[in-house]
Amino acid sequence: MDVIIDFHSEEAIYIQLCNQIIIGIATNQYREGDMLPSVRQMAEDIGINMHTVNKAYATLKREGFVKLDRRKGAMIKVDADKLRVLRNMRKEFGTVVARGICNGVTRDEAHELIDELYNEFDVQEIEEM
Repeated sequence: MDVIIDFHSEEAIYIQLCNQIIIGIATNQYREGDMLPSVRQMAEDIGINMHTVNKAYATLKREGFVKLDRRKGAMIKVDADKLRVLRNMRKEFGTVVARGICNGVTRDEAHELIDELYNEFDVQEIEEM
């Protein structure tokens, strides 16, 4: 997966890296058990500091997307704590929805946008039993 960093963005580089890896997981470019490049290799590949990659990998571990091993490196290991994920989504969506409301985005437009995003990630909904 090609990681593209926008060095002119106001978003921190480590956050951009985290988000791109999470998108890679969502789109099956990274699968459970896949190894991420070493910290040194990732830093070299995208032209950023190794400490920034370390911070991104540590964040991904804390959020339950990777498992870190001192010898093996970072491996995709999604911790499916759905309740925690839903709480985080609610927190992040809250600000996004508020901004949309302030700018005249309707409920239907927001729902349509979420549907489009799910379609972009080609997500197959899983029916709960």
